[in-house]
Amino acid sequence: MKSISKILFLFSLLFLQACHIECGDCFTPPASFAFEFVDKVSEENLFANGTYDSSDIEIINLADSTQVEFFFISENGYNIIETNSIGWKTEIVNYSFNVSTQHIFNFHVDAERLSDNCCSYTVYNTIKITDAEFIIDNRSGIYKILIE
Repeated sequence: MKSISKILFLFSLLFLQACHIECGDCFTPPASFAFEFVDKVSEENLFANGTYDSSDIEIINLADSTQVEFFFISENGYNIIETNSIGWKTEIVNYSFNVSTQHIFNFHVDAERLSDNCCSYTVYNTIKITDAEFIIDNRSGIYKILIE
C-alpha cells in the first residue's frame, strides 16, 4: 500500500512539474489607470498650480459607496491620480472622482479577466468617462481631464 502511495505521489509530482515546464511563468497584471486634472484652456495641472489639494481627492465606488484606493504621484513633474485595482477579476466598476465637494467625473470600466495558454490577462470591454471632457495621451496612457 505504501508503494502505491509513493508511486501516486511521484506521478503527481512529475505531472505538476511537466505542467509548470510546459506553461512557464506567465502572468500579466491588469493595466493601471492614471488621470491628470488640467485647466481646459491652459492645460496647466490643477494640483501643481494649487487649485486643488491632493488630500481632498476622493474616489467613490458607486455600487456600494465605499472609497476606492488610489495613489497620488507628485514626482518628476507629474501630479497624477492612479488606480490599479481594476481588472484583477472580471468586473464592472463605476467610480465617481471628486475633489473636496466638487464632482469631477464618473469612470466606468467593464473588465474581463481571462486565461489562455497558461497566461492570465485582462481585456477591457468598455472604458468610459462621463461628466467631463478628456484627452488621452497615447504616449503615456494618462487621461487628461479638462476642467473649466
